[in-house]
Amino acid sequence: MNREKKVLVDILLPVYNEEHVLENSVNTLRKFLSKNIKSFEWIITIGDNASIDKTLEVAKKLEKKFNDVVAVHLPLKGRGRMVKYAWKNSKADILSYMDIDLSTDLNDFIPMIESIINGYDIAIGSRQYKGSKVDRSIKREIISRGYIKVLKLLLGFPYTDAQCGFKAVSKKVVNDLFNYIEDDEWFFDTELLYIGYKEGYKVKEVPVRWIEDRDSRVKILRTAWLDMKGVFRMMRYKKKKI
Repeated sequence: MNREKKVLVDILLPVYNEEHVLENSVNTLRKFLSKNIKSFEWIITIGDNASIDKTLEVAKKLEKKFNDVVAVHLPLKGRGRMVKYAWKNSKADILSYMDIDLSTDLNDFIPMIESIINGYDIAIGSRQYKGSKVDRSIKREIISRGYIKVLKLLLGFPYTDAQCGFKAVSKKVVNDLFNYIEDDEWFFDTELLYIGYKEGYKVKEVPVRWIEDRDSRVKILRTAWLDMKGVFRMMRYKKKKI
């Protein structure tokens, strides 16, 4: 009797100038996956977005060292740009990504992927969902909660988090929705969720244990301005015939 082929999960690590943490994070992730994942197969994709340090060099070294690590490079910055490129070109059944700082507890990765295996189209780590445990500054907490309130008020957004760097989707979502997602930066996550919601795709929120990376280089004011531009654009979104 032939054994049923296991689902393949692609874990994308989008990076920009992360030579100082990349190797350690990949080693940590590989050890976790090798020890804990039995129900599906996995690969790790390092997605370099125009780094100007030695990130790409480190990524290629890891690709050469491990047969379950792949390095890809884009000459332009933008997390959304890399996620779209890597997921569209992946042959995996389930596409996921997580922040390179591994701020979300890796134990939460398994229930997120199992949600997709069990029939959900999109699964997201949510730092404000019941059962989550979060350690972050008051400033970041206020900004995050305020952003969700804006989304709920202007878009009727039904989820409790939009931008946690811990998400997974089925290949069907990539094939169906990605041609409609315009943003190439941080608003990509919100746009993916909102379009998925409007088009009737099943979204699962997964509670997570999350610790803020105090070394984060996200430019909060610029990101907030771009997010609001994205929100106003989504207010004009009309359902597609998908």
